[in-house]
Amino acid sequence: MGLLNMIKNQLIDVIEWPEQEPGILVHRFNRHDNEIKMGAKLIVRPGQKAVFVNEGRIDDGFDPGTYTLSTQNMPFLTTLMSLPYGFTSPFKAEVYFVKTTEQLDRKWGTPNPVMLRDQDFGMVRLRARGNYSYKVGIREEMISRFVGAQSDFAADSIEEQIRVKVISSFSDCLGELKIAALDLASQYDEISNTMHTKLTQDFTRLGLELLSFTLENISLPDEVQKAMDERASMGAVGNLNNYSQYQAANALREAANNQGGQSGNLMGMMLGTQMAGGLSNTLIQPQNASAQTTMPPPIPGQSLYFAVIAGQQTGPFNMAQLQEMVNKSEISKDTLLWKQGMPAWEKADAIPELTNLWGCVPPPVPGK
Repeated sequence: MGLLNMIKNQLIDVIEWPEQEPGILVHRFNRHDNEIKMGAKLIVRPGQKAVFVNEGRIDDGFDPGTYTLSTQNMPFLTTLMSLPYGFTSPFKAEVYFVKTTEQLDRKWGTPNPVMLRDQDFGMVRLRARGNYSYKVGIREEMISRFVGAQSDFAADSIEEQIRVKVISSFSDCLGELKIAALDLASQYDEISNTMHTKLTQDFTRLGLELLSFTLENISLPDEVQKAMDERASMGAVGNLNNYSQYQAANALREAANNQGGQSGNLMGMMLGTQMAGGLSNTLIQPQNASAQTTMPPPIPGQSLYFAVIAGQQTGPFNMAQLQEMVNKSEISKDTLLWKQGMPAWEKADAIPELTNLWGCVPPPVPGK
């Protein structure tokens, strides 16, 4: 039995890793007594690289292909020279198969919010997520530091450490770039490129090669997003004074089309319009105190009337403007007028304050 076992140990072996398990980066070939026989066949498939470790030191590496091992390509193989030792070679070697394919779509994210000092919103908490890809390099650090005596080394064993480093580098990156919260969405590519540069050396020290790094999304707290939406809405409205006038015109047009309605509704709309105009002037004035308003306030004590002309609400008009409109026959005694304090629209000749307007109209030219 002893002689038969020695003969079996001299048979040519096939060294390969045919079934690659998902998530395994490095696989140690299970070899009886770690002996490599002279003339053994080594099969390295695409996406693999074979590494021989002799006495704890990386000795030789083989790219994809089929090899017949000999002392010419593996100088430390000395099985035939071990006959004096009873066919038990004193040279032990291990074979590691390294997966060299790109590890795609590896996820990263911030489990806790990252603090950002922003010039518009102060301290802001944000979250981010994205993905990266890498491949394993043939480095002694990978096998000596991480693989060791394990038969398989999985990606999960190192990617958790990678995620911690990514989050730390991401916080530093935002601090260095000083990008405003309002501009973050337009700077994803710049942030990704900066992160790729910062992380390349860290991956190299782990025996890995960083191939790509992508920032997919940055999310801000709800209160910051609400403030950003309100700022965007103000920008869309533009001039608040003009906007309040537009609202007032719409309200008065509705009142003119519904003359039979309750007067209290009309007065409420008028008061609301005036309040809106006053609010817009208050908001605009601190931003540009020297700017001229498009509609100055009425002269104290002067009446302002709204008129229904051609079925449309117009005005308000002061007494001088009404007199000019009477002279041009733009309004008549039957024109409906209204001012603040009146319960409803009334004809012009029914308003005592306006009776003198027609007393100033010259008589028709003789012969006309």
